[in-house]
Amino acid sequence: MAPLKSLLLTSLATMATASPLIADPSSLHARQFGTGITANELESGSCKEVTFIFARGSTELGNMGSVIGPPVCDQLKSKLGSDKVACQGVGGGYTAGLMQNALPQNTDPAAISAAKDMFNMANTKCPDTKIVAGGYSQGSAVIDNAVQEISSEVRDKTVGVVLFGFTRNVQDHGQIPNYPKDDVKVYCAVGDMVCDDTLVVTAMHLTYGVDAGDAASFLVSKVQAAGSSTSSSSSSDAASSSSSASSSGLGGLSSMFGGL
Repeated sequence: MAPLKSLLLTSLATMATASPLIADPSSLHARQFGTGITANELESGSCKEVTFIFARGSTELGNMGSVIGPPVCDQLKSKLGSDKVACQGVGGGYTAGLMQNALPQNTDPAAISAAKDMFNMANTKCPDTKIVAGGYSQGSAVIDNAVQEISSEVRDKTVGVVLFGFTRNVQDHGQIPNYPKDDVKVYCAVGDMVCDDTLVVTAMHLTYGVDAGDAASFLVSKVQAAGSSTSSSSSSDAASSSSSASSSGLGGLSSMFGGL
């Protein structure tokens, strides 16, 4: 365990030196433009058409972090409208500690439970919302495991997931088990050894901000596809009801004139 601990501490040092310093984290939370390191729009706000649940990477501040969570949220709001999207970071039992990466699920049960709470809240508080989700680094394992463990009802309402620096990329074969592969997009930068079943953090692990626009476009496409599917289903149900009503009417006429 000592060599592993040493490796993790080395990775932490790498992240600390490679990440931009934040002089005043609270200013990021309070700023009036864009999304800061903390977002609680599901917990504290009104229901929106789309709910984005995000789990940050190890050692990142707030509940959204800064590398990729806030940029994806901003891009979603830009593409769909800020009044259509609620962004929610995973906090509570998810502390984003470094050592939890070495556990069998690449995170701990408390973190997975905290993420599941957010999915379940979206379903119960906002039953008509479409859920999309994302995770970075350890957060990718948090979301991966949570999506597997939520109920089928909630999983069916989760229309798209994006995973950055996916720590379970090798174990789960670039997808989320028991979840539609086409609804997941994994981002693994060339040279990011975290995606290769190691706990070695290189500078490439910190580059995912450039993928925010593409990731948001992917999630938007899944939201729109889910909307089209719902509309088609509703139209089909309406047509079926209309057809049944017509058949009933003809049946009545047939009975009326059946004795002639």
